[in-house]
Amino acid sequence: MSRKILAILAIIVVVVIILFATGFWDVQQTQEGELPNVDVSAEGGELPAFDVDSKEVVVGTTETNIEVPEVDVDTKEAEVEVPVVGVKDNGEE
Repeated sequence: MSRKILAILAIIVVVVIILFATGFWDVQQTQEGELPNVDVSAEGGELPAFDVDSKEVVVGTTETNIEVPEVDVDTKEAEVEVPVVGVKDNGEE
């Protein structure tokens, strides 16, 4: 069904092109176009104001003990620095 419609549209386009190419149809502009005159002015206005209380993300390191394997597969505790992430209010120190 859609192939038939597509074929009909293609034939119509070809016929229109032939009519213009042979001069059977001729289009002449009889009047110039013109955009309308528009006056755009704005006065006043104000951006909205916001009061935002936000948290502060604190990233750092702290020392902690974890088990670290030895070469002989025995484990021992060693002190290493690991990352720390926290959240605090703006007013807090």
